[in-house]
Amino acid sequence: MRRIVCVIAVLCSCVLAVSARAQQQQKPEDPEDEKQIGLWLDQGISTGLSANKSLDVEFHERFDEGASNLFEYFVQGGVAFRLRPWFTLIPIYRYQRYPGNPTIAYENRLQLNLTLSTSRGLWRPTLRTLIEGRFPDNRPASARLRFRPGVDYTLPLRMARRPVLVVNNEFFIVPGSNPFASGGSSYTQNRFQVGVRLPIADSFSVRPYSLLQSVNLPSGWDTNEIFGISLAFTVPRKTK
Repeated sequence: MRRIVCVIAVLCSCVLAVSARAQQQQKPEDPEDEKQIGLWLDQGISTGLSANKSLDVEFHERFDEGASNLFEYFVQGGVAFRLRPWFTLIPIYRYQRYPGNPTIAYENRLQLNLTLSTSRGLWRPTLRTLIEGRFPDNRPASARLRFRPGVDYTLPLRMARRPVLVVNNEFFIVPGSNPFASGGSSYTQNRFQVGVRLPIADSFSVRPYSLLQSVNLPSGWDTNEIFGISLAFTVPRKTK
């Protein structure tokens, strides 16, 4: 009798393990995952509201499969509060679309951006922490943490507006339940980025960059290369 109970217990464990594995396989891949070589285009506009407050709006278009397929685009906006010279807080709302995705058409996100930065001569180390609440149209809501340490280095050139080398690495952590397919770890994605910010005018800059996106999938880590162009506009605050 004891042997029979043990056999039944083992069979139940196997069934539950297979069922859990099947459910994991049935999860769709995160729609923001890049495929093959990509092209990302970013446009940001910042309007001063006060000496330590601004309205920031961004538009993003992302192409994959050799920059031939628009697989994602979104708009986001928030008010940046510069609470200290070294600390900025930005609550953000983002609306995101995934054209052509068979599983997920759109997503709403609530984000809290916490950025620490300070200047050390030509160097400016930064740490951005992004707390995300993700609300896809037909998947359960989830939370995600994003940590992006980096450094900006102003190139010592004899120019009125000197270029700035920008290097950072972003870690993506899903602390709870993940509604998308992953490799079984809470560490779901990594982005390493190198670019150069070119100030064209006091209120306009261009930043070409190269990015490696690595995604933790059930089959293992998948890495794709991305080229991007970021445009930043600043609208001066009118003073009376």
